[in-house]
Amino acid sequence: MPSGTLDVCEKYYGTRNIYELFGVEKSASEQEIKKAYYRLSLQTHPDRVPDSDKKEATEKFKILSKLYSVLSNKDSRAIYDERGIVDDLDDTTTNWMARWQQFFKPITTEDIDNYKKQFIGSETERNDIKRAYVSGKGCKNYMMQTVPFMTCEDEPRIADIVQEMIDSKEVPEYAIFTKEPKAKRDRRHKKYAREAKLASEMKQHQEDLSALQQQIAVKRRSAFSSLIDSLESKYCNNDDENEELFELGTPPKTRKTTRKQEARSGRASKAKTEKRKSSK
Repeated sequence: MPSGTLDVCEKYYGTRNIYELFGVEKSASEQEIKKAYYRLSLQTHPDRVPDSDKKEATEKFKILSKLYSVLSNKDSRAIYDERGIVDDLDDTTTNWMARWQQFFKPITTEDIDNYKKQFIGSETERNDIKRAYVSGKGCKNYMMQTVPFMTCEDEPRIADIVQEMIDSKEVPEYAIFTKEPKAKRDRRHKKYAREAKLASEMKQHQEDLSALQQQIAVKRRSAFSSLIDSLESKYCNNDDENEELFELGTPPKTRKTTRKQEARSGRASKAKTEKRKSSK
């Protein structure tokens, strides 16, 4: 059962040669290695794969980051170059995700789209196709998982590239690639169609959720605006009435008090008149 770093590397990437995996020469500069690591890490970043693939992607990401740490350290790289081994005891508590974030800015959809445009049809893509073809011994399912951005629609184009390599004796011919059984191809295409449909539904769900959140925000703003209008209508109108009363000259309470006093004064005057009449 694989346990060492290079064992795990061979399990997930089909090679124990770090330079071969990174697609660089043994004499590659630190910048070239860093660039190769970034390119490969985009393919295995756990945040960029479906939930069903996160477990494997995390393991591949971890081993890839470990291999990068070997080549980016002068001493560990020298040991690997000389003896072909790596130290498996120095990373038990390493947070590879945090280390990756220190090296690179957060990935955006625009970054991926721009990289895809540069990658498709490039020499880098050709090298990745060649490596995946040889490592997977012609298995197109393996190539789909390994070559960035490769889809079922790309198969005819990829087949032409591989056939050119076969004709020029650059790679051996694997019948599983050139004469792939129809049943195997159909299963792969159905799986791809299901995944594409699921991705589309998830995207639509996110868009619908965003639209719903916007609707709720608009309704809240509308309700708040209506509340303000209602309060203004209620209290501003009352204020107008109060101002009207005060403009007439006497506050409401003062006028009310004066009427009571006039009523009491009238009753007192009437009582005095009746008293005079009775005394006569």
